[in-house]
Amino acid sequence: MMNRLDAGLRRLVATNLIGMVFVDLAGKILDVDESFLHTIGYARADLPPRIHDLTTPEDRRLDDEAFEKLMAFGACAPFEKMLVRRDSSLVPVLFGAALYEEEIACFVVDLSQNKQTQEKLNHLAYHDALTDLPNQVLFKDRLKQAIAMSRRNDQMQAVLLLNLDRFKTINDSLGYTAGDRLLQSVAQRLTSCVRESDTVARFGGDEFAILLTHVPRAQDAANVARAIKETLDQAYLFDDQEVFVASSIGIAVYPTDGRDTASLLKNAGAALDRAKVQGGNNYQFYTAGGTTRALKQLVLESNLRGALERSEFVVHYQPQVDTRSFQLVGMEALVRWRHPSLGVLYPNEFISLAEDSGLIIQLGDWVLRTACEQSMAWQDAGLAPMRLSVNFSARQFQQPTFISTVADILKETNLDPRWLELELTESSVMKDPEQAIEKLHELKLMGIRVAIDDFGTGYSSLNYLKRFPIDTLKIDRSFVSDVCKDPHDTAIVRAIITLGHALDLTVIAEGVETQEQLQYLSSLECDVLQGFLFSKSLSASAFEELLVEHQQVVPFASSTV
Repeated sequence: MMNRLDAGLRRLVATNLIGMVFVDLAGKILDVDESFLHTIGYARADLPPRIHDLTTPEDRRLDDEAFEKLMAFGACAPFEKMLVRRDSSLVPVLFGAALYEEEIACFVVDLSQNKQTQEKLNHLAYHDALTDLPNQVLFKDRLKQAIAMSRRNDQMQAVLLLNLDRFKTINDSLGYTAGDRLLQSVAQRLTSCVRESDTVARFGGDEFAILLTHVPRAQDAANVARAIKETLDQAYLFDDQEVFVASSIGIAVYPTDGRDTASLLKNAGAALDRAKVQGGNNYQFYTAGGTTRALKQLVLESNLRGALERSEFVVHYQPQVDTRSFQLVGMEALVRWRHPSLGVLYPNEFISLAEDSGLIIQLGDWVLRTACEQSMAWQDAGLAPMRLSVNFSARQFQQPTFISTVADILKETNLDPRWLELELTESSVMKDPEQAIEKLHELKLMGIRVAIDDFGTGYSSLNYLKRFPIDTLKIDRSFVSDVCKDPHDTAIVRAIITLGHALDLTVIAEGVETQEQLQYLSSLECDVLQGFLFSKSLSASAFEELLVEHQQVVPFASSTV
């Protein structure tokens, strides 16, 4: 029996599946067989002196525990560890040992082939065999992870589903081999269109999916879809024959079009179906229910740049009245976009898009020039001059040419600077307070008034506020709306008015809509009021009628407008 076991052991060792190494009680290597040398890539003459020298630092603790068990029990149970090969690469092994008199006999089983096989099986389980792209299972897992991340950092994600138009016809005419090569080429082109952080997957047949992570705007998803179409539209060459393939794409955006994997894929599929119904060779956003916002944003962004050239913007004017006399003392210029299909749009619907695209500079200059020209036209018509307030964005204010641009427009329009008041938000001047102070002083030297808009919503310090050469504080409408209901808003409004008067500033409350707000602001001696209680913003012709008929604006009798 023992002879049979010895023979079997010798045959097993001879297969090179098991390597043997003998060490003394201190771990010094005494002898090794060829199989062990093959596993670790060493020649016998180059072998390190100790078994520890072949073990990764992370696994030496396992060796120490094994030697303790050897000393106590004469053997240790086999365990997995990593050995360091001659070329510094690592090889996974199963390691076991037994104590024999004054020596320790160790056996090593190379697990690398098993590990590679397991890794290959795992890869095949989560990737498409033809294109080597992630498959539907892996795509859904990555989408689930992206959604979980989005819930924490409020990031937009986009899912694109893509089909090749009339792929079956191509497959039937060229054969399945050419069809497979086409799908492989499509996979390569799709991957070239996205970032490393994005995922391109094949769901089967001619259906592909793309996950775009951290998408700032819906427009970015559309830009990728457009780039994909342009790339896929280029000719494919098979056996000297050019083949052209069109594609249809459906887009769903997280969180507006769905907050889970199933909803996003379903809605992207619905968008893809709509793209096919419209003849294919196009991309569509999901637009059912309340998700038209993404499509609307896309329309606005694509139309915004040409809107100025098409004269779609218009400036309206909202009256500003003295609190005590209700006398008209000024007007604020407010831009509107007369969109040809979406109707009149207000600044909160497109200003942020203008900021992101950089068009805010051009748009802001146009508003200032248009308002100044209108003010001069009214003066030339014999109407009394009146203070004109014009908003400027932080991005405009930070432009190196800001001061010279304002000066040039005043010169072009011939408007006396004392009738112009520029409104800057609290946050815009606090981005770089020292530079802001310099620019504000230049405006004051020109004779222009300066107002801080939305006061109370930013983070300005009183130290800077007293250094800013300003004339007016505008109380943000968010405080005015609940000034009679919320004690905190009441305290803030009272404090702003007191602070403004202490600094010899004019205080304007915007968003005044009720008689109660009017009465309370009057009791606090707020200087100027602006809001729907007196008038909505008016077209230039309507505001001119107000100037001609009378300069006193009586509040509406109703409590709200």
